[in-house]
Amino acid sequence: MKEIPTIVPVVAVALIGADGRVLLQKRRAGARHGGLWEFPGGKVEPRESLESALLREIDEELGIALRREALRPVTFSADPAPGGDRHVILLYTCRAWAGEPRCPEQNPAGEAIGWFTPAEAATLEVPPLDVALVAQLARIVAEP
Repeated sequence: MKEIPTIVPVVAVALIGADGRVLLQKRRAGARHGGLWEFPGGKVEPRESLESALLREIDEELGIALRREALRPVTFSADPAPGGDRHVILLYTCRAWAGEPRCPEQNPAGEAIGWFTPAEAATLEVPPLDVALVAQLARIVAEP
């Protein structure tokens, strides 16, 4: 009998500033994909909605409150590797939030944040699942 992989849902957000730049977070050295840039977010906990997970993760990672009504699901990326757990990143956009994004010292995931144009983001080293997401940034940012 063929083994069915476990799907691990991950939510992430492309925070889009008024100037069209997108916030990315650099993973902590020593962590999986350490030193690479990614969209902030994280795993969805059991019995947690996608949006609730995203609100929680962004509050923890960046110290800001996303406006739930401003969240827009835009695309996803799935781990093509056979066997084991398969991660699926569900990417949202958000253009409205409360607070100033920062990289809190207690944040176990990130060591830095930065605002990038889609062209700049395309030059950054990102984890494998983020490659397809970054490739779509110009289209995503251009959408209303």
